[in-house]
Amino acid sequence: MKTIIKLFLCSMLLFSTTFELHAQTSKNKDWTSLIDSNLSQWETYLSYKHKNNYNGQVPVDSEGKVIEPIGYNKNEAGVFTVIQENNVPVLRVSGEYYGCVFTKNSYKNYRLKLKVKWGTKKWEPRTDKLFDAGVLYHSQGPAGVDYWRAWMLSQEFQFMEGHFGDYWNIANAAIDIKAFASEGVMSSIADENQSFLPFGTHTERTGYCTRKDNYESPMGSWTEVELVCFEGKSLHIVNGHVVMVLANSRFWDGTKFKPLIEGKIQLQSEASEVYYKEVMIKPINEIPNEFKKYF
Repeated sequence: MKTIIKLFLCSMLLFSTTFELHAQTSKNKDWTSLIDSNLSQWETYLSYKHKNNYNGQVPVDSEGKVIEPIGYNKNEAGVFTVIQENNVPVLRVSGEYYGCVFTKNSYKNYRLKLKVKWGTKKWEPRTDKLFDAGVLYHSQGPAGVDYWRAWMLSQEFQFMEGHFGDYWNIANAAIDIKAFASEGVMSSIADENQSFLPFGTHTERTGYCTRKDNYESPMGSWTEVELVCFEGKSLHIVNGHVVMVLANSRFWDGTKFKPLIEGKIQLQSEASEVYYKEVMIKPINEIPNEFKKYF
């Protein structure tokens, strides 16, 4: 009898997951859903609860001994959970530990879209700072190689209050962005009418650029974002508005630059509670016609 019950429960779980995926993909033809109730297409990595005085070094305890990161597929404190909203699976990321969920598969040449909404909780070192998270694309290699020791080598499409669409390089990544050059302490600002400027490792600029305009939805509402990637080119799109045009994605291998044009997708846990839903991906074989003008 116990065996029969177990088989019945397993079949119901499989049916539920299949139904969720079908419900999402049926209204998004040619798109594949990446989120289901048990995160079957994702793995996780968690590093640390960072403190306000964190300086980029490996954390140590009171005796000076190195503290090991939590590591892969250890969901400490339930940082990653899936809830249901109107029969749609929603990924809640508590943000209590730095880390990510990342796709089991690697992707090249695609459109990725998802919806993002802030929660209410923030953790040290962001308790008095803006909510922060992001999607990291073209992710390669081990997790924990960045300043916060939480993520893979990658490019970041940042999600932050008032800064949806900003760019950060992660680890040794670099890229060119159509942007105004910075001056003094000012940041570079993206603008599709400007020339491409290099950002990131082994360039004359920092690895940060501000999005063109703020199109984030009001706090408590879902913001729809889209990432278009094709052969090293990418677009950051927020609520239907292109806020950054990027090209020549690459990374520094220690001696020279190499292309960084494919990889896994990471969703960040970064000391801020955040929700993700309707994470969908579609392969492309060229830049879509509506976006060709940007290149």
